Amino acid sequence: MPQMIEPEQAKAVGPLPADHPTVKIHKVGVLLVNLGTPDGTDFKSMRRYLQEFLTDKRVIEWPKALWYPILYGIVLNTRPGKVGKAYAEIWNNELDESYLRTYTRSQSDKLGEALKSHENVIVDWAMRYGKPSIDEKITALRDQGCDRIVAFPLYPHYAAATTATVNDKVFESLMKTRFMPALRTVPSYHDEPVFIEAIAQSIENHLAGLDWEPERVIASYHGIPLSYFKKGDPYHCQCLKTSRLLEERLGWEKGKLMTTFQSRFGPEEWLQPYFDETIAALPKQGITKVATINPGFVSDCLETLEEIAGEGAEIFEENGGHHYTHIPCLNDSEGGMRVIETMVRRELQGWI
Repeated sequence: MPQMIEPEQAKAVGPLPADHPTVKIHKVGVLLVNLGTPDGTDFKSMRRYLQEFLTDKRVIEWPKALWYPILYGIVLNTRPGKVGKAYAEIWNNELDESYLRTYTRSQSDKLGEALKSHENVIVDWAMRYGKPSIDEKITALRDQGCDRIVAFPLYPHYAAATTATVNDKVFESLMKTRFMPALRTVPSYHDEPVFIEAIAQSIENHLAGLDWEPERVIASYHGIPLSYFKKGDPYHCQCLKTSRLLEERLGWEKGKLMTTFQSRFGPEEWLQPYFDETIAALPKQGITKVATINPGFVSDCLETLEEIAGEGAEIFEENGGHHYTHIPCLNDSEGGMRVIETMVRRELQGWI
């Protein structure tokens, strides 16, 4: 029978060779990743951000020969100014940054505090578009000795244009490494009880502070082209399931919570019903009191603050609506952090 070798006996004896490379190991990295943000509201910053976003093949799946003449000939010469003005309306002037950056940094800081008892865990954050980049932060985690990394695309619902493109960049960064860390990615969590409960409580708390009761609550999710859904993207189904679970958890009669989709772009048909058309039609149906919420967004951003809270209210009131309120995203609230921490701890099992 062969003699068992104890772990300490298997270690190299004597000093390492003088030219042995320095390798840091035994740390676990957690990287929170959100969509992205421009560095400023000026034309140059907006153009740089939009160029990176709109050249992503996961976002715009048209052939380059068809899309690029439109992008570089029209879109990047006209849209930066318009989008920059919209960002300026909801900019965090105190920190001179978008609220998406503010909240994502805070989520990272709070998660790090929640996991501080695990000395081998390092928490950081990145953006898919803009700064800090995924590659920059993956490199930083590796330099600190992370030989295991959990990448968390901060999207409750899976879409190729969101979750998949974040994972693409993580994989792309690791392709450059010789000593590649083990990797886990957090899957969608659209039907996780902790997520449904946090959203439901946020709705209940917000509505309890009103002196009127909404006749409808509009759940607005970011849209995707219908063609993406037909190719097999599960996003639409996951959004509908979230809405169904929320309505059941809140104990509402069927139909009080309405599902819509926003932010369509270009000539293609997108997922319907469209938010703007829905909100404009409701007063004509006798519905003059509504609340809106964005369950698909982890943090408030341009699409929630400017498009839904701002433009949505204007459209509703212009068409005869009387009462309109927007329920904030979970952001870095206690409930929001409970969701993030729960998902991360699940993926860290066996590593900490």
